[in-house]
Amino acid sequence: MNGAAELKVDGQVLELPRVKATSGMDGFNISKMLGSTGTVTLDPGFTNTASCESDITYIDGDAGILRYRGYPIEQLAANCSFLEVSYLLIYGELPDPESLALFTRRIKRHTLLHEDFKSFFTSFPAGGHPMSILQSGIAGMATYYDHTLDPQDPAQLDLATTLLMAKVPTMIAYIAKRATGLPLLYPDASRSFTEDFIRMTFGLPYQMQEIDPTIVNALDKLFILHADHEQNCSTSTVRLVGSSQANVYAAVSAGAGALSGPLHGGANEAVINMLTQVRDSGVSVQEYVSQVKDKKNSVKLMGFGHRVYKNFDPRAQVVKCLADEILERL
Repeated sequence: MNGAAELKVDGQVLELPRVKATSGMDGFNISKMLGSTGTVTLDPGFTNTASCESDITYIDGDAGILRYRGYPIEQLAANCSFLEVSYLLIYGELPDPESLALFTRRIKRHTLLHEDFKSFFTSFPAGGHPMSILQSGIAGMATYYDHTLDPQDPAQLDLATTLLMAKVPTMIAYIAKRATGLPLLYPDASRSFTEDFIRMTFGLPYQMQEIDPTIVNALDKLFILHADHEQNCSTSTVRLVGSSQANVYAAVSAGAGALSGPLHGGANEAVINMLTQVRDSGVSVQEYVSQVKDKKNSVKLMGFGHRVYKNFDPRAQVVKCLADEILERL
């Protein structure tokens, strides 16, 4: 009835109410299954399970669709900045100019790290894995901003979100600089969010930091393309930790740990390692691809294919255009 499904278990019949989707596939609510039938579902990898209702992101892998709050990713990448898209994801609507200016000022006000907190990064080996250091740094924010730890308080949660957006880029830049033994740079509030991240990560204090706008635009668009991707491993981890009412830094730190794995964000690192291996081995690209195709070989081609997008990845089309622009400048 009303599109509901019926589950029959040992002679018992349980009605599973249909949950209508705004777009795409409907779902069936199985929340009463255990109490009514004494059984549970088994769904390895959550392939068939939606763990929550969400208004944030919609993906149709077969059709190559990715939308944030109903907006196609291609439109957002073409017309918005990363901070505009961040505002959209956090607050549910694109900002007007005044709201965006206020949001930007709030973030720029908090980009500096506490001087004592900066020394935190020097306690790790310079060659330590950056994701491990970043995970520790995010978790450590809870010790400096104890007035933002209550996730049940909207004002505290909002400030914690701002602090994370403001300080994580500074942390990453410091981690990168220490790995190369180069001096750290303080944030520069006169620059855009993405431009200043590039300056802090790659710039030097005795150089004029004129950064190619094409590079800034490309990275800003990449930030947009990676801003959200539904209930992936790291997002699910953040939600699971947050469900205990742990502070947001603990939850996001756990998400960074999940992101570091080679089957998630760490796949990017695997691609770089593969390309480095191909370069250093002296093997041509054609020869390497032949090795990959040889079933007797264990050689793998990293970074091709996607478990969700079976037709095409809409983000890849945007990236290709950005890559063409950058390669023309190099």
